[in-house]
Amino acid sequence: MDPTYPLVISMLVSLVLYQVNQRRASPVLAIFNRWLRWLIFGFGLAKIAIDLGWSDRPYWVLSLVFLLGYALIETVYRWFEIQALSLSPIPLFPRFAVNSSGDEWPTQPRLLQERDWLRQEGFRSVQSLRAEIAPSIYLRMSVYQDSSDKLRIQVLFLPQPSGNIVMCASLASQTTDGTRFVTDNLYLPFAGFYPENWLVDRSPWRRRLQTLLKRHRARLEAEPESLQPWETDPLADLNAQQHALEQVNTELGFLFPHHERPEHGKMTSEARYRVWKEAWLLNYFGRSAKYF
Repeated sequence: MDPTYPLVISMLVSLVLYQVNQRRASPVLAIFNRWLRWLIFGFGLAKIAIDLGWSDRPYWVLSLVFLLGYALIETVYRWFEIQALSLSPIPLFPRFAVNSSGDEWPTQPRLLQERDWLRQEGFRSVQSLRAEIAPSIYLRMSVYQDSSDKLRIQVLFLPQPSGNIVMCASLASQTTDGTRFVTDNLYLPFAGFYPENWLVDRSPWRRRLQTLLKRHRARLEAEPESLQPWETDPLADLNAQQHALEQVNTELGFLFPHHERPEHGKMTSEARYRVWKEAWLLNYFGRSAKYF
């Protein structure tokens, strides 16, 4: 079978997905497009090599070689990217402050629909926060709670290089014994360690708040009597979370101590490997490393 037509169709589909995702900023669409690009690269270069007479090897052998070559190229690229992040001034656990600028929720229609759904379900806005990760670049967050104050939703807006915004959410509930149940759909690699009393479920494929909330409530079915209301201020609680995460990851060797970071960067070699592995799993399977 001549692979020309499937390759042309795949390239057109990839181009359409890229254009659509420029507007939607969907991690799920990005995953499908990464697989397409990988296949197009491998099978396309093999086709070119045979047509130009560069090799007399079978088509499937050349395709496999180029597919592995693509994986090697991306591996090297991701490794340098992680190393650059480790050495950069961008904080891994940024500190948040109250957002008084009035831009707490983006005006994109698809995001406004999620806000309207929260209101319909009885969630009320508690606080608007933001953290500066680079000059004039902010992570914005809107915090909501249900009528019982036992469920807190942190809606995070991640700016993209294209100017678009990806919305992620983290749902949290706590019990009387101090256990914290967290359900989120963050698609960025974490690969570090959580405090012992945190039970975290990461579901990057669940992009809608409705499905994420259903998943979180299913996890709480065995804890209906032990849940307690949130009494701490969202800002104070969030920054305490960031501090706890940084502390536990420093103690367990994921991060260098502060006095060693100017020389070695923030992440140890083991941490960089773990982040690289989780980035691969998230980018191509939408799953975090703990599921494997």
